[in-house]
Amino acid sequence: MTKGSLTNRKDGVYLKRLDSMHTIMPLMYPNRCDNEAFISERIDLTNVNAYLARKNAENPAYPYNLFQIMVAALLKVITQRPKMNRFIANQTMYQRKEVSAAFTVKKIFSDNGGEALAFIHSKEGDTIDTIHDEIFRQVSLCRSEKKDPSTAAMDIIQKTPHTLLKLVGAGARFLDRHGWMPKDVIATDPYYASVVLTNLGSIQLHSGYHHLTNWGTCSVFCVIGERKKRPFFDEEGNVEMRDSIDFGLTIDERIADGYYYSKTVRLLRKLLENPELLERPLGEKVDF
Repeated sequence: MTKGSLTNRKDGVYLKRLDSMHTIMPLMYPNRCDNEAFISERIDLTNVNAYLARKNAENPAYPYNLFQIMVAALLKVITQRPKMNRFIANQTMYQRKEVSAAFTVKKIFSDNGGEALAFIHSKEGDTIDTIHDEIFRQVSLCRSEKKDPSTAAMDIIQKTPHTLLKLVGAGARFLDRHGWMPKDVIATDPYYASVVLTNLGSIQLHSGYHHLTNWGTCSVFCVIGERKKRPFFDEEGNVEMRDSIDFGLTIDERIADGYYYSKTVRLLRKLLENPELLERPLGEKVDF
């Protein structure tokens, strides 16, 4: 495969001009799962709670909630910090062509309840309001009887005779590595998104970290934990119990450096502590 043909991925543009470290790292460390870095944050929800109360005072049919705030904030961060939207495939760095978020929707909260996959394709003009509406559409679709394309594709593959499944898997990994997987098969595959979110707080679990995968192109995973009262200290050492969440980010350390990640987390914190900024378009710059 020539360098010129590397631009032909449907989902990413080959990055020709990189510093030597970011050119060589994918060659030295080719697997995404071997390059996971972890970042944990705790967010005071005082301002988020007040903001949600104001938004929901308008009595929307589908209330605004913390998860929608997190999705909108991450989409804005990735829009503003484009290195967070890079991925490495076939030992080559690409810039993703869109900013997207994916998550799993539990159809029914029970041990036997099925799951469906939701995928948000954002645009620079999106705001918390348009993202709220799209999440409502996606969740409604996921909880209907209709299957998402990726789940439907997996159901078909499952019917393949067991002796052929390994060949199917090897073929799929080859197509995945080169960016040749059929669009319909991966239409709602979360591991082809800019960021995958999981809301463990909705099932009363603490935050932790989720692994990345060598399948797909996702370089960022966010785990949102249970909201609860936790101690916060001021500069004089006085303590106050405030509603808060912990969340954990898992990132592919090959796509940027520590300074870039630090500024990225600073922007995410600012958006979560000032959620009214999410009413501005994703592409509108934020000072932080």
